[in-house]
Amino acid sequence: MTALRRDIHAHPELAFQETRTADLVAAKLASWGIEVHRGLGKTGVVGVLHGSLGPGGRAIGVRADMDALPMPEQNRFAHASLNPGRMHGCGHDGHTAMLLGAAQYLATHRDFEGTVNFIFQPAEEGGNAGAKAMMADGLFERFPCDEVYGVHNMPGAPVGTFSFRKGAMMASSNRFDIVVRGTGGHAAMPQKGVDPIVIAAEMVGVLQTVISRTKSPIDTAVLSVTQMHAGDAYNVIPDEAVLRGTVRTFSIEVLDLIEDQMRRIAETLPQVYGATGELKFVRAYPPLVNWPAPTDFAADVATEVFGAAKVLREAPPVAGAEDFSFFLEQVPGSYCFIGNGNGEHREATYHGMGPCELHNPSYDFNDALLPIGSTYWVKLVQAFFRRG
Repeated sequence: MTALRRDIHAHPELAFQETRTADLVAAKLASWGIEVHRGLGKTGVVGVLHGSLGPGGRAIGVRADMDALPMPEQNRFAHASLNPGRMHGCGHDGHTAMLLGAAQYLATHRDFEGTVNFIFQPAEEGGNAGAKAMMADGLFERFPCDEVYGVHNMPGAPVGTFSFRKGAMMASSNRFDIVVRGTGGHAAMPQKGVDPIVIAAEMVGVLQTVISRTKSPIDTAVLSVTQMHAGDAYNVIPDEAVLRGTVRTFSIEVLDLIEDQMRRIAETLPQVYGATGELKFVRAYPPLVNWPAPTDFAADVATEVFGAAKVLREAPPVAGAEDFSFFLEQVPGSYCFIGNGNGEHREATYHGMGPCELHNPSYDFNDALLPIGSTYWVKLVQAFFRRG
């Protein structure tokens, strides 16, 4: 698994371009006698394993993501990225290797009745929604799953610890553009125009009242303006100013409320100054909402295998987003975090120590987690079929 993980890390591929990784995954699955299906969501791979007691009964889906990030890598170890501007900075190389390890073991221990669907998904990063693309290609119609499960590594949490949460565990991910259109002119004669920069600057502050004064303080949400673009010259007031940013919520109801209020502000505030405004709001990933019974089941498995001290059942929600949420909208299941450690595995020669957060150019997946994650997958699948 370590060799596989480091090979994948050295050859990172971006969303819907994971051809080499998919080739490697498909070849390994086929070599272990697992039925291989390709082309779902362009580069996705599904391995189907029937139990020796028959393919009837129930079916479980277990998923790993394969794509890398469009970012440079600063690590200098032997398995650092060979593809400039691309890096496995989120640990998807480790997720893929862990699931392959579990697939190899289960292929030689098929003493169950039912089917395991190993889902190797492309394009989780960047709002590309590879999960949704696989579903559009008939993932759950072609490979029905009674339940589906996913995992993600978490830097800073001790190696081998598991974090579960029933209900909303990760936020929705949404992006917006607000275009303010005024009347440009000479910067020395602002009275002859309508300055969109002044309006946009005021709007940044007004938008924060959506969080502080529109929604309930009990409902967690984030609205961040991350970009402002306007003008090209020192002495010219431009015709247009653009604000861009992100909104994160843990429910669709709160998201609806925020979008409606943002649209009202974007369209009416500029009118006060004789300008116009427009909101473009894109909903990328919905909140990731774990089903209660599957979450209890997965936490029970982790507790039985690794001990209660290693399992957190009421983990705090995370404001990041995950397209596994699309799977959970259609199929019962659960998603958890596995601790990636506090940086013990990282080289101190070139980098500061510490856990190193995801999406950081010095990040590396902790190989000590590989057998732990694979064991979790194996025990989860076995317990699923014992449960009947």
